[in-house]
Amino acid sequence: MEISSEYLADLLIGIAKAQTAVIDAMERANPGFRNTHAVPLLQIAANMRAGDPRLIDLPSRVLLRMQGRVALDNKAVRADLERLSNPQPATARDASAATAPAAPAAGGENLDFSANP
Repeated sequence: MEISSEYLADLLIGIAKAQTAVIDAMERANPGFRNTHAVPLLQIAANMRAGDPRLIDLPSRVLLRMQGRVALDNKAVRADLERLSNPQPATARDASAATAPAAPAAGGENLDFSANP
């Protein structure tokens, strides 16, 4: 089964809606729960301080967006999924690291999984 980014975005939004319903229920039972407890912990889980988010942060970021008043758009989540699933190659920080030979694998074994045995 192959999952498209549009399908996965819909799934993430649906899960976030269910989680938002739970947060709304907690808010009704204990006013102030959302701003005092839920949103600060979601910001930690979403790794909001990171300038470049990772794929693992995306579900928390979607749920955090659901806590606001702006409707969440499937296109925005899909764009985030596509951007995060196709990462740009990392650039070397200094020139010597870029020209250094790759370190051999532990035990001297070949770990190239692209070749058929």
